[in-house]
Amino acid sequence: MSRPLNPVVIVPARLAATRFPDKPLADIHGVPMIVQVLRRAMEADIGPVLVACGDREIADAVEVAGGRAVMTDPGHPSGSDRVHEALGLFDPDRRYNTVVNIQGDLPTIDPGVIAAVLDPFDVEEVDITTLAVEITEARERTDPNVVKAVIALAGADAGADTGANAKARIGRALYFSRATVPAVAEGPHYHHIGLYGFRRDALDRFVALPPGRLEVLERLEQLRALEAGMRIDVALVDTVPLGVDTPADLDRARAFLASGLT
Repeated sequence: MSRPLNPVVIVPARLAATRFPDKPLADIHGVPMIVQVLRRAMEADIGPVLVACGDREIADAVEVAGGRAVMTDPGHPSGSDRVHEALGLFDPDRRYNTVVNIQGDLPTIDPGVIAAVLDPFDVEEVDITTLAVEITEARERTDPNVVKAVIALAGADAGADTGANAKARIGRALYFSRATVPAVAEGPHYHHIGLYGFRRDALDRFVALPPGRLEVLERLEQLRALEAGMRIDVALVDTVPLGVDTPADLDRARAFLASGLT
């Protein structure tokens, strides 16, 4: 029987970015993007939400909006490292046994999608959880910027439809790649969404591991966990949230949120 979950949600954010400097502070309808992400995370209503900040300017923006901010080492190599430090500072007594890591550039993410990342934890042996969407556009199958998840769906779940019940569509992650995998044209292929849930002891273990060879080759941090024998399960959801990587993406996010998600 799975342990009861007591999750905390952490959004790592820093200003340094080569493609889009100061991205977390980009304005979306009068508030910084990081505050829009904070709002979506709070709307998921799965636990306390805090922003793990690499810069004081981000913390100021979060606190002005009434959110929790935790300052972390600006030199962290990854968001997972930043989340781990923030969790230790926020909860040194380890009251929270699960952490959800949401990227700070997903201002349009559906709160229900965030909550779905907890569903695979029904299985005790699962260390890490994440999300994916079945690919329906042919161009995504060969796009190296779309990370593909190779998922073992058990029994009837492998042929399940894409209904609202995410719990019925969970499988074990076998691999993640920028290549087209499986190699057959008809698939199914799954678009990985970079949102993670960690059991706390699994996060402790993960950040202590050295980078793996496959991780370095594919430039995918989650492969470090698979190489170390950790179990990642994937919940299939229906929509890919818009990640803001460029000013054009920012314009699309503004237009989406203008339609009513504010």
